[in-house]
Amino acid sequence: MARGSRLRAWGMILGAWMAVLSGLTACAGPYQYFEGTGIHDATAAEVAGGWENIEGTRVLLREDGTALLENLDGSGFDFEEGWRLSGTGTWRLVDPKGGQVVQLALTARTRVENRSAATATATAAPEPPTSYAWPFSVDRDEHGELNLFFLYGDPDIGNLYVMTREPASRDGGVPAAP
Repeated sequence: MARGSRLRAWGMILGAWMAVLSGLTACAGPYQYFEGTGIHDATAAEVAGGWENIEGTRVLLREDGTALLENLDGSGFDFEEGWRLSGTGTWRLVDPKGGQVVQLALTARTRVENRSAATATATAAPEPPTSYAWPFSVDRDEHGELNLFFLYGDPDIGNLYVMTREPASRDGGVPAAP
């Protein structure tokens, strides 16, 4: 009988610890504390060129550090606002401890679009920014090709906004300006 009481007591203690640990980690999704890809070997020349994603976003990163952007969504929670920005800006490749990042900044907005009709008709939606900055993490695919991405929406979900090379940029050609 004493053995059963001891087992029950240990079970209650273990259960209490499990409840405490579950509460502490409930909001810690896989990308909430993302610290980088660990990539440190990309060069600015390799990053320069045309980039696109499946949603029709296009970005041209010129070798002189200037950029053209077309229909680029907001990163993080800004994505949920539904605006898409176009214009000109600057970029630079930085190399923090966690892995390389392309810091892209929109300095002159030329156009704003909305991702959906629902966001276009929202009367309480805030005015889209006239300037904005995106932190694109640098990664490599299974073939060693570069990809650029940022996280958007709730960090617990881990949504990735991925940019891949435009076909003309892969072949060494000059990509069309967005």
